[in-house]
Amino acid sequence: MRTSRAGLVAVTAAVVAAALPAAAFAAGDPLAPYTGQQITWGSCAFKPANGAKPAQCAEITVPRDWADPAAGVDLKVSISRVAATGERQGSLLVNPGGPGGQGTSLAGALAGLEPSVNQLYDLIGMDPRGTGQEGGADKGFVCDVPNGRLPKAPLDARDRSASSIAMHQQTARAIAESCQSDALAPYITTWQTTHDMDLIRTLLGDQQLNYLGYSYGTWLGAKYASMFPEHAGKVVLDSSVNFQGRLQADFEAFPVIDQRQFDDVYLPWLSRQFPAQLGKTPAEVKQTWEKIRAYYKTKGLAPDNFDHLFVGNGSRIQWLLGVLVLTKGAAALNGTAATPPATLAGQLDTQSRATFGVPAADLTVANIVSRSPAPDYSQVGGTRFAVACGDQPTRSSSWYKHLSDQQGPVDPLYGWSYGITEPCGFWSDAPQHELPDLPAQVRPNVLVVQGEFDPQTGYEQAKAAARSAGVPLVSVDNSPFHGQYALSGNPCVDGLVNTFLTKNSRPGSTTCPGVPLPAENQVYPVPGAVDGSSHGLVTQLQDTLSTLRQDVQDVVSKLNEQR
Repeated sequence: MRTSRAGLVAVTAAVVAAALPAAAFAAGDPLAPYTGQQITWGSCAFKPANGAKPAQCAEITVPRDWADPAAGVDLKVSISRVAATGERQGSLLVNPGGPGGQGTSLAGALAGLEPSVNQLYDLIGMDPRGTGQEGGADKGFVCDVPNGRLPKAPLDARDRSASSIAMHQQTARAIAESCQSDALAPYITTWQTTHDMDLIRTLLGDQQLNYLGYSYGTWLGAKYASMFPEHAGKVVLDSSVNFQGRLQADFEAFPVIDQRQFDDVYLPWLSRQFPAQLGKTPAEVKQTWEKIRAYYKTKGLAPDNFDHLFVGNGSRIQWLLGVLVLTKGAAALNGTAATPPATLAGQLDTQSRATFGVPAADLTVANIVSRSPAPDYSQVGGTRFAVACGDQPTRSSSWYKHLSDQQGPVDPLYGWSYGITEPCGFWSDAPQHELPDLPAQVRPNVLVVQGEFDPQTGYEQAKAAARSAGVPLVSVDNSPFHGQYALSGNPCVDGLVNTFLTKNSRPGSTTCPGVPLPAENQVYPVPGAVDGSSHGLVTQLQDTLSTLRQDVQDVVSKLNEQR
């Protein structure tokens, strides 16, 4: 049975009546200990990125459980603020996604990238409950997984033997059981976080809260608007899940959308940039990729870990990491050194130094094998699982195994692995709260933005959400990256969103041309769900803010990776 918001408030007041101090009731508000606190702004624990505007930070106190505020120990939530530089119209809360993404540094980054928005809005960042404090000692909700419960052998999900499948599921089960054993897990959910957001609005003194969210942040923003429609201002949902459906469906679609981007965009790009070494056609590159995969296996890199380097490939920086791994592997196989295009050489060198600690010219296969991202399950960030598995009812482990059997032959990059490694299949706790759909009264203030070949939130999900909610969708033709507004250097997207935020003029559903891929000066059209009338925009991304854009896009993309 669904309880109305008015009913919930009444029930909450009755439950906490005997537990709150008398002073709270003198004020007539059982939530006065929280709504009456003052924000004390100070320095931030994180170091701002180059090009970002400096922010102020603070901590606020939130109840552990908004359904029973007097029960349990209170939690702390870190927030940040970059004050409006002009005539303030309100606050714009920003979220990078996840679930589990810290967002306090995002406010300053977006203020630096979009000063016209910051002129009118205080940009507010938040490290949601469970994520700790960005740059600080508090790491948030962490699941301690016993190493003895985890498989020791390198894993290859293409091995469909009973023992291989059992080892993959062993990890998923250990994570789920470890996370659920923590008493905090039931309170790290979207339902709880939306209440934290409304408390932030109250403490800021605003009648409405405007919002910009990426990836999982679209789910969070849509659910805030659904639960607090009277306080929802303008809402921009970028790289969107189907916020009218199941959150877990986004993760379940990863194999399909990853394979699509890999086959239709990434491999063709590699064939244009590295024809002599990787292949002159996408088919040749794919054959080379398979050979390199097998080669790295002989050097001790687990095939699953190699595959996962190309899963969630949603930013330019991630593309460059894949290039380094492939070109060094190919060079080891055929004995020839990689000669990257001049336009990529500097970026590859920077990425090699950042990831492996050596210049690209000195990078070896041994460096890659020893430094490649590999899961360390001694401690696992629990927010992703508590939210993704706790917001709504989950599927069973046998259902996910069947999904793997179906997806693997069609989408092998991640299809074999995903279903047998999803901890939600072993999540036994039932959701404590129902999340409503977007009500009609807030739909005039919502805008969805989505790239056509996004490998982390599928275009079909964003389109389904926009259609179901009756809100406009800005589609970005040929775009393979995760995070569009302010992050891709696309003047069409930025112009439409800025006009919505600053001039109260929301566009109808429309298509923006894509921008060129790294090291290219034209867009190579790819057949797909979006057929724009233009072949794309030629933009100059190497301006003073291009590094900041790419860094933030990489952060947004990594938050939703399935590793």
